Amino acid sequence: MSSQQKQSASRAAGAPAAAEPTGPRPARLSAAAALTAVEGLALAALGAYMLIMGLAGSPDSPQQAEMGGLTVLALALLPLVAARGLWLRRRWSRGPSLITQIVALPVAWTLVNGGGALIAAGIGLAVAALVVLVLLVNPTATEALGIGPRETP
Repeated sequence: MSSQQKQSASRAAGAPAAAEPTGPRPARLSAAAALTAVEGLALAALGAYMLIMGLAGSPDSPQQAEMGGLTVLALALLPLVAARGLWLRRRWSRGPSLITQIVALPVAWTLVNGGGALIAAGIGLAVAALVVLVLLVNPTATEALGIGPRETP
């Protein structure tokens, strides 16, 4: 039986899970949580705008605008939940936040190539995504989330 199987068996037998991280939340983790929350709130605002314009405006396809708004609102949940998890120092929250940032980079590139005012939005999104990525891979943040180096068998 491997050590991983032994650990799984002991967890299944009722052994306590890993202890919650203690001590103050590092500023890097707080910043990552705040930036992730801002991204989620921006998505939620965009989704609400699309939904309202689909209902009250005169889009070419009201159904498409409403469905787009609902989709963006649903997508806003991922960074918002991840931000809350980061703030509460839940180790599972790092993955969804990293995924959000990785997905944000191609969106930022598309905005930058869109021209006009979209260039500034794209640059802002790219900077925020890169900053959060750097903050979340930092050893201080990983330790604060209770993610340490893997044990060798």
